[in-house]
Amino acid sequence: MSENGAESPPAPPTRTRRFKFLIPALVFLGLATGLGLGLSKDPGVVPSALIDKPVPEFALEPVRGTERGLASEDLRAGAASLVNVFASWCGPCRAEHPLLMKLAEDGTVALFGINYKDRPGDARTWLDQLGDPFERIGADLNGRVGIDWGVYGVPETFLIDATGRIRYKHVGVLTARDLEETILPLLESLRP
Repeated sequence: MSENGAESPPAPPTRTRRFKFLIPALVFLGLATGLGLGLSKDPGVVPSALIDKPVPEFALEPVRGTERGLASEDLRAGAASLVNVFASWCGPCRAEHPLLMKLAEDGTVALFGINYKDRPGDARTWLDQLGDPFERIGADLNGRVGIDWGVYGVPETFLIDATGRIRYKHVGVLTARDLEETILPLLESLRP
């Protein structure tokens, strides 16, 4: 109350008080924008920091029953190649395997394998049952090489150029459509 007994008008809101009301609205707007951008991206495309970089340095022993393991130097052999990361316990790997067998049969591209976190006997049995499309297979028993390659899970397939640089990463089951629309055109562009 003022000196003359009348109520004084309320003080106008300060800038600080007004800004406090805007904070929740701005936070909500930021979260909604981030969610909207995230939902607009293709979930099948997983970025890789290794694209256009040399393959990581590694040397893997061969899978039991095969003679030749896999090392980074094998991927700098002067021709483009595909590296498929697979495991016997992986159902999707089984689904894509006939396509890998066909690629090997056609001689379209050199195909190498990294057997990921698999028991040696299981890997050998799986390859005996389904066929072995790989020129070389390395046994990544503890998953260390997979980590260096940025493997999220199996199957994953990498397109490597003739100098040993990773040019493309495919996450998930490889399909005929993936080959026709993406991998084979990229492979052609890498040939001299």
